[in-house]
Amino acid sequence: MDTIWLPQIAQGDGPKYKAVAQSIRSAISSGVLPEGEKLPPVRDLAWKLGITPGTVARAYTILTDEGVLTAEVGRGTFVAPQTELADVPYVPLEIDAVPHGTGGQAYRVNLFSPVLQSIGQAELIKSLLREVAEDPPSGVMHYPGRAGAEAARAAALHWMAGCPLGPVDQDDVVLTLGGQHAILTVMQAVLHGRRPTILVEELSYPGFRRAAELLRADVVAVEMDADGLIPEALAAAAKNSDAQLLCTSPEVHNPTVGFTPIARREEIARVAETCGFQILEDDCYRMGAERGPTYRQLAPERGWYVSSIAKTVTPALRVGFAIAPHGKTAALRRTVEHGMFGLPTPMIDLAAKLLSDARLPALTAHAREIYGEYARTVATVLDGYDIRWRDDVPFVWLTLPLGWRAGAFGQAAEAADVPVRSAEEFAGREARAPHAVRLALNAGVQLQDFGAAIARLRHLLDNPPEQIGV
Repeated sequence: MDTIWLPQIAQGDGPKYKAVAQSIRSAISSGVLPEGEKLPPVRDLAWKLGITPGTVARAYTILTDEGVLTAEVGRGTFVAPQTELADVPYVPLEIDAVPHGTGGQAYRVNLFSPVLQSIGQAELIKSLLREVAEDPPSGVMHYPGRAGAEAARAAALHWMAGCPLGPVDQDDVVLTLGGQHAILTVMQAVLHGRRPTILVEELSYPGFRRAAELLRADVVAVEMDADGLIPEALAAAAKNSDAQLLCTSPEVHNPTVGFTPIARREEIARVAETCGFQILEDDCYRMGAERGPTYRQLAPERGWYVSSIAKTVTPALRVGFAIAPHGKTAALRRTVEHGMFGLPTPMIDLAAKLLSDARLPALTAHAREIYGEYARTVATVLDGYDIRWRDDVPFVWLTLPLGWRAGAFGQAAEAADVPVRSAEEFAGREARAPHAVRLALNAGVQLQDFGAAIARLRHLLDNPPEQIGV
């Protein structure tokens, strides 16, 4: 039976999950919660305290990681055998988290790529891995096959529920080794000829160019405005280059945090139909609900869709998805099967369990909440500077003030132990990139250390080097 104990949460400015965790520690230390005592279910405790389930889950996860609590799949959360209870010192989760400077307490905070915080995903994945190891549905002694991946494809479609993909069923889903592999696979299925051409936004995800290089394809950048690709510029670039594929990210543009409105998407779809090229939509960075139709829905005969779980669950598993336009699934499936036969069967089994698990939506929702908290911290600390951000996007776009160039600011940020990505990394080799940088949200360090890192960037912005003219 669950304990009738309820934590006493002190009022204050600190995070509520920390208050819940400290109250549990105190109750265990005082003997109110003895060894083996079962704690209330997350949702029950959250309701009684008037806080979100994610807050309670985060407190439980912290204490489980510390060894104060133990979680048993299907049974609940219990007080673990206690030896000596003491406050566990904070250790940043990043591998390269090291003290900044010689005597300060600031840590190196890498803002190069988004970092998810472990809020229960790790324990869920470990428990499901144990289930797979004990009884692997696909077996471990044969090549992967289409039939063995049916449950995983259905689970992937369940995970993408609500995304406006147009008519789709599990047979349309092709499993890939992450989003980048999905992009490469689509290019392999679409591109043909000795020297094909793809189109990208003038600032775009570098992985588009890297995949094109592997396939010896030329890349043509297309002019953008605040709403995304400019249709007239797209049409001109397509006609002049005889392009076969456009790679774009209309929901969350990487790196500018831009969004392409529905009317603009419809114009782009018409240009694609007139000029005869296909559209690859990269949706890997979207964490919230889709705000517009996908190109697969707008242009069913030419819209390819790719996504992954890297930004919302974990990047470690390398699970991605690709969905072809109507009538082209066989070509996409052949590309994967001829290239690698398919995902490893244990990974297929894990994906089937993970993506259909009833606990996953709450975890991903909490991950969005945490990213929102970190994004708002950037907006607060950098108030007054030109930034683009959303509370459901794991990065921020910062246009540098007069006196700073992107390359110099990147070097200064690196010296301050806050690595960022310069706009030059998102532009073509010969392009003229704006003086801007992308700040990825690193939720792998505590919010106070993340805020201190952003404050170091603020100090740089406030004090541009004199030798760089305006």
